Amino acid sequence: MTGKGQGFGFGLGKVKEIADAFKKAQEMQQGAKRLQEELEQMEILGESGGGLVKVIISGNQEPKRVEISPNALNEGPDVLSDLVTAAMKDAYLKSTQTMRERMEELTGGLELPGL
Repeated sequence: MTGKGQGFGFGLGKVKEIADAFKKAQEMQQGAKRLQEELEQMEILGESGGGLVKVIISGNQEPKRVEISPNALNEGPDVLSDLVTAAMKDAYLKSTQTMRERMEELTGGLELPGL
């Protein structure tokens, strides 16, 4: 038998906990929206061949542009293809690291499934 004032196991402390959890969820949702906007504006540089090829993507991995040095053209199509691919991979890895770091900042170290 439960004591007086406990109802279904939700005392005032539980109600405050739930309210705080909803508030935190709303703050995280607003932060996620700001983060998405920030990632869209961000430019992340990937490069290869000592800067012969540069690939610029947004923080959410949308391709922005590719810059190819005239010297890279002298390397031939196969080498140029490898340089572009390597620069794309570099940009991708940097963008995923940036996203991971920003999400960790947003969640404040919370243990969330799937992240």
